[in-house]
Amino acid sequence: MPLLQPPCVEEPGTSEVEDNRVEKPALVPSLFPFIPPTLYFGTVNEKVAMLPPDQRKLLKWKMSSVTPNVVKHTISRSHFKATKKSHDWLGCWGHHMKSPGFKEIREYQKLNHFPGSFQIGRKDRLWRNLSKMQVRFGKREFGFFPRTFVLPQDIKLLRKAWEDGGSRQKWIIKPPASARGIGIQVIHKWSQMPRRRPLLVQKYLHKPYLIGGNKFDLRIYVYVSSYDPLRIYIFNDGLVRFASCKYSSSMKSLGNKFMHLTNYSVNKKNSEYQSNSDDKACQGHKWALKALWQHLGQKGVNTTHLWEKIKDIVIKTIIVSDPYVNMLLKMHVRSPYSCHELFGFDIMLDENLKPWVLEVNISPSLHSSTALDVAIKSQMIRDVLNLAGFVLPHHEDLIQSCSTSTSSFSGEMRERSRQLTELSSDEKIKRAFFLRQPFADQEFFSSVLDILTPGDVRVLAESEDELCRRGEFERVFPSPTSSRYMRFFEQPRYLNILLNQWEQKYWQNRSKGISLLKNLCQAGVHLGPTSEPTHLWSSRFHGGQKCEVYGNFPPMQESVRSSVVVTRRVASLTDEDFETPSPTNIGLGSWSTSICSSLDSESLQPGESV
Repeated sequence: MPLLQPPCVEEPGTSEVEDNRVEKPALVPSLFPFIPPTLYFGTVNEKVAMLPPDQRKLLKWKMSSVTPNVVKHTISRSHFKATKKSHDWLGCWGHHMKSPGFKEIREYQKLNHFPGSFQIGRKDRLWRNLSKMQVRFGKREFGFFPRTFVLPQDIKLLRKAWEDGGSRQKWIIKPPASARGIGIQVIHKWSQMPRRRPLLVQKYLHKPYLIGGNKFDLRIYVYVSSYDPLRIYIFNDGLVRFASCKYSSSMKSLGNKFMHLTNYSVNKKNSEYQSNSDDKACQGHKWALKALWQHLGQKGVNTTHLWEKIKDIVIKTIIVSDPYVNMLLKMHVRSPYSCHELFGFDIMLDENLKPWVLEVNISPSLHSSTALDVAIKSQMIRDVLNLAGFVLPHHEDLIQSCSTSTSSFSGEMRERSRQLTELSSDEKIKRAFFLRQPFADQEFFSSVLDILTPGDVRVLAESEDELCRRGEFERVFPSPTSSRYMRFFEQPRYLNILLNQWEQKYWQNRSKGISLLKNLCQAGVHLGPTSEPTHLWSSRFHGGQKCEVYGNFPPMQESVRSSVVVTRRVASLTDEDFETPSPTNIGLGSWSTSICSSLDSESLQPGESV
């Protein structure tokens, strides 16, 4: 099959820099021993070295009708070949599909979507889910989206709000699953309400922050590499999209889409639209996000504080989708390796520079028609693919002719995948213990790092490797401040607790944490299972001796008031049993393990049951 050849129109000047490109190795080694390397994706100014022929023939990418050219260019530089076959590809950038379709993805393949991400990607689902969070946590935490109604369900509530709001109010109407500004209207009379259903009706943000008299919004690129544990990244650049007519609050102007809508697909049709090819220039009707920060900074705006507010609402919005995505991942996806997703957040600033979420795109446009688009999107996609951590496949029918080194990496990957889904009895006990303490103090949760099990080491090493591949992305969750977000999850997740505590302990001295993980991986701890007491969480009980019942959690801290009672059948429990915090849902009576919270640590003697 021929290599994908990128059209010159997308990346002008490629041939001119051909001989001067910096050569990069094809594989990025892990920070840690006995963990396979990942494939490297380069920019237009880089030349990626070729793998040996037996490995290079594994580099196949499944083409889709929606695969953007910027993705095609990036993978071609790493010597991928296009394929239409359904069984031997490593990556695909395609359509979102119905959840059962994810069952067809093999353990070594990556698709650029998660099942269930439409829970924030569809406008009606997004607002329903954000509204629930606002009811639970208040407007102070979840007051960053306009008041919204979904028709026909909310027609009575909308009518009442409309009547209470007076005659000068404006509402914006959107189809729940459309894009590119299709079907959007701004109205101010009930008689203007379309009869077509379903519809999303939002209070119009009629006092936007203006630049040069024009309304604008921000396209923020957000990448999620994993939902369990949740890892969120934000690209440090983006796009600023201006309406192409100066803004007016007059009711007579509401029909002017070039004034009230900021979609590029709408405004490019205006004869007054001015393009911009300079990613550093504050000119025309599309800017780079970095150019906006420079412009606002010159006007005395605290852009650092504004960026922190944007990161805050991004994290909360992604968390909203957590229960849906994780449920569907467990139902339909073979390996957590197989999914990742790039989101496009549309955010508007009001006159007080408060950011508001307008919508979230699960297939943000990557069309690159100008040098400005290319400069931002090509770098961003290159970093996304490096963050994704593609590895050479380990499926037996693909590695028979591969070299010994490839086979060894594949064996490690196979072992890693198996261990991610098969927890030992000891790890199940540890996870259950910490998940049964949702309201414990920080001191208690910090003890999750005292004994690192094989599964802990694997996840921590994976996260540190990923962080080193982030390029121009910033990881915003987990982070040194992510503890404040833990209460927003519908249910606690052990791996979120683990990574959050790791950040608290090592963010100021990350090299110390990496050194610890290197030693553990050198000893093969991450390959598990282990009988070494220093990596058995249950060794905290009775000096590491095996016994049928563990009681009286050891005195690592005096404040702990909990006990774990374990019988011989603990090994039969599944991972799902340890992901639900509610005692009712867990069904303690049917379990062969009882996690007894709020017990005095001195009320049970070693060996006693409850």
